[in-house]
Amino acid sequence: MSIPDFSAARLLVVGDLMLDRYWSGATGRISPEAPVPVVRVDGEEVRAGGAGNVALNAAALGGQSTLLGFTGQDEEADLLGRCLQHGGVDWRFLRNPRIKTLVKLRILSRNQQLIRLDFEDGLEECDWPVLREQYNELLSQAEVVVLSDYAKGTLADPAELIRLARCEGKKVLVDPKGDDFRRYRGASALTPNREEFEAVVGPCADEAEVVRKAEHLRGELDLEALLVTRGEKGVTLVRAGQETVHFPTRAREVYDVTGAGDTVIATLGTALAAGESWEASVSLANLAAGVVVGRLGTVGVTPAELRRAQLAEERGGKRVLDEEALALSVADAQAHGERVVFTNGCFDLLHAGHVAYLEEAAALGDRLVVAVNDDDSVQRLKGEGRPVNPLDQRMAVLAGLAAVDWVVPFSEDTPARLIERLRPDVLAKGGDYRPEAIAGYDTVTAAGGEVVVLPYREGCSSSRMMEAIRQTASE
Repeated sequence: MSIPDFSAARLLVVGDLMLDRYWSGATGRISPEAPVPVVRVDGEEVRAGGAGNVALNAAALGGQSTLLGFTGQDEEADLLGRCLQHGGVDWRFLRNPRIKTLVKLRILSRNQQLIRLDFEDGLEECDWPVLREQYNELLSQAEVVVLSDYAKGTLADPAELIRLARCEGKKVLVDPKGDDFRRYRGASALTPNREEFEAVVGPCADEAEVVRKAEHLRGELDLEALLVTRGEKGVTLVRAGQETVHFPTRAREVYDVTGAGDTVIATLGTALAAGESWEASVSLANLAAGVVVGRLGTVGVTPAELRRAQLAEERGGKRVLDEEALALSVADAQAHGERVVFTNGCFDLLHAGHVAYLEEAAALGDRLVVAVNDDDSVQRLKGEGRPVNPLDQRMAVLAGLAAVDWVVPFSEDTPARLIERLRPDVLAKGGDYRPEAIAGYDTVTAAGGEVVVLPYREGCSSSRMMEAIRQTASE
């Protein structure tokens, strides 16, 4: 599976618009007025929610994303517009002074959500003919239409929107809500999660029953495809006249499933608009979902992150590479506009100074390569009795750090030859060095790269740790 060029993909996203507010702060006591925690709010953030998050996800991939929906004539709509504009979305709000923009306010402390407050008055006063008129005008600019239904009212009657798009030969993808999917009859595809799917077809005892009921529902609704996201069991794709395909879950760790459905349908739509097949598009959507649930919050997945996840998957999640595999990975990253940072060291006894300096190095670019002296070169540099830890163990520890993308061994006293081959964009070294004295300086700067000396951290030294251990052992 290759990562396509999404830049020519054009999506029209229609649905419920809302502003997500986050208030966060510390809590250390219970209110004397009621048995509830008191939160001292010291942080506030706003994000685009609902259909806006779908549009942002498509834009994060590099697609051309246009968003249509209702808002109030209020400050919340202004904030929502700024969020979307910052994310590269072409938003078309139908502002109405008789309604209020939908807002979800979440109160958080220590990354835990304590309560969510919803502000919504309904969309009964909205001008539906104007929505259809705007929709008709925007259809010609898109290859794929995404209807993002949050059951707030914008898509209370989606049949006409589906019909208009299908008459124009556009694919229509729907993220459905409710227990009556007949409203979406004739769409190209629906993307329910398992809970939404079983609310319509009934409980499914096993995978065979999921497939049987999905095939029946697809035919009943006259869909090209039905995509059921099933959490830890992956994704099931059912198509007319095609064999059912199961995609295993790509998530290694799950921190937050918020917005995962938005990521799936946005990636699916953007890939289809870029000319990918159904199977390839679903595979990409599944890969994107695996990335987004591994972090907190509703943040779009970029092509670089997809490529990183794909490479990690192809190598079984391995970050320790040989030189040949690393050279290919670096070349691919740079070809896609990623900034590669290189650093090196013995890393015999990993300490807090190492970790801090690796995090600082990682912040200088998109990918961090850590080259590690092999055992023979460490002995030449550090003397008899070093290294304490053999090469494979040192590399395994480094590969476990979040800041590190790739780890590679080298056998020379300096990594000059390796740097000459890789040509990183940034060469970083921690300590009290003159940049010109760092091995690889001439190679990197001649290629237009940058050499950065990171500050030495007092009190952090492998040699000092070893001396302390010896003293303790001798007492």
